[in-house]
Formats: sequence, structure tokens, C-alpha cells
Amino acid sequence: MTRDPFLEAAIAEARLGLAEGGVPIGSVLVVDGAIRARGHNRRVQRGSAILHAEMDCLENAGRVKADEYRRSVLYSTLSPCDMCSGAILLYKIPRVVVGENRTFQGPEAYLRDRGVVVEIVDDIECVDLMKRFIAERPELWNEDIGE
Repeated sequence: MTRDPFLEAAIAEARLGLAEGGVPIGSVLVVDGAIRARGHNRRVQRGSAILHAEMDCLENAGRVKADEYRRSVLYSTLSPCDMCSGAILLYKIPRVVVGENRTFQGPEAYLRDRGVVVEIVDDIECVDLMKRFIAERPELWNEDIGE
């Protein structure tokens, strides 16, 4: 089975974040079948309260027209949190592809209730990246999710 190239791009972002000393979560915004922006969790690297992977990705996209967001898909290696889910709803992104939700599950049901298609891939590499990170850096993980 061939892995989705957009999920691959999100995983590459997650690996980059880990290599930079951050939390290994990556995201890409795809519009009309092409990557519009990439991002990864940069809370540690930038000393930021909000730069989760999805937020970094949306920031890197710059100004995107509303009709482009409505034709987009947001990929994330991990289930989006409340903050990132709020951005998905705000910009009316219709579909989210999630690499895994075993290590963390955001408000997926709420997104679905609001009309967002949420697809869980359950990719083993995404799971392994997070499990290893959480085991090695529990204090950083707990900080990232507000524990």
C-alpha cells in the first residue's frame, strides 16, 4: 500500500520538528491537490504559546481566500487540539486527515458535528513518533497539551 504523499509531507515536518528539539507533530495544507503550506510544532523553538503544527502551517500559508480554504484539506500527524480545531472551523476547512489519534485525541466528534470530514489514518510511524517522544520527554509533552 502506498502512503498518501501529503501525509508523508506532514510526517517529514514532524521529523523536522523533532530534529529541532521540538514536539514531533507536522501539518500540511493542501488546496486543489497541491501543498499550499507546511508547518510543524514550534512551541519550543520559538518560545510560542500557540505554534502547534496546524497553527504554524496556517501561519505559513499567509493570507488565503475563503474559497480556497473551502477547497482545502488539512493534514496533521496528530489529532488537532481544541485550539487548532477552532482554526479549522473558523476557516471552514472541510476535511482533516489525521495521522493518528491513539496518543492524543482532540475534539474530533465536535468537528464532525460541525460538518468537517475527519479521516483517521492510524499511521504506525505517526504513532511511534509520538509514543517515543512522550516516553522520552513527558514534561515537554505535558506542557504542550496544557497538563
